[in-house]
Amino acid sequence: MTKIKICGITNTEDALSAVRLGADALGFIFVKKSKRYIEPALAAEITRQLPPFVIKVGVFTNEDPAVIRDIAGEVKLDLLQIHGDETPEYCDKLEIPYIKAFRIKDVTSLNEVKEYNTNYILFDTYSKDEYGGTGKAFDWGIIKDKAFENKYVILSGGLNPGNVGEAVTLLNPYAVDVSSGVEENPGKKDIDKINKFVEAVKNGN
Repeated sequence: MTKIKICGITNTEDALSAVRLGADALGFIFVKKSKRYIEPALAAEITRQLPPFVIKVGVFTNEDPAVIRDIAGEVKLDLLQIHGDETPEYCDKLEIPYIKAFRIKDVTSLNEVKEYNTNYILFDTYSKDEYGGTGKAFDWGIIKDKAFENKYVILSGGLNPGNVGEAVTLLNPYAVDVSSGVEENPGKKDIDKINKFVEAVKNGN
C-alpha cells in the first residue's frame, strides 16, 4: 500500500482531518519564502496533538544545520525533507534521518541520487523559480522502470485526486506527497479533496 504524505500543514484542524482520512505522514514547511511556511512553535503545538504512528516531516531548503537541529528538537520531527541545493556532505552532518528531494527536469536529474547516504528519495518537478510547491507534474516516464537500489521512492509534484491513481498504478512508489493538489488556497486544505486523494491512492494500488 502506497503511503500518503500531506504537506504544507499550517493548522491543527487540517492536520487532524488529514490523519483521520488516512494520511501516514504530515509535512511542515520551515522555508520562510514559502506560502505554506509555519512557525516552529505553532508546528510544535500541532504535533503534540497528533496520535501515535503519524510521521512528522520538516521541510527545509538551504538552511543552517544548527537551525534545522533546533527546529527538529522543538517540533519533535521524525524525518527531515531536504529540498534545496544541499550536498551529500551537508546532509550527512545533520545527524537526523532525511529525505533528499530531487527536482526532475530530464533524465540527467537522476545522476546525483546515488551520492546521498539516505534510503529516502523524493522526486519533484523542476522549476527555475521555486524549489517546490509548483503544482505541476513532471514527465513520469523519466523515472518509470528505473532501479533505485535500496531506496524508497516518494513521488511529488502536481499530484491531485484526478491523477494520483494513475501515478500509483504506473510507478508503484513507496509514497506520494501532495500539498497544493488538496488545498482550498495556499496553506488551507480542502477536506473533500484529501478524502478523494486518499481514495484514489487506494484504488491505484
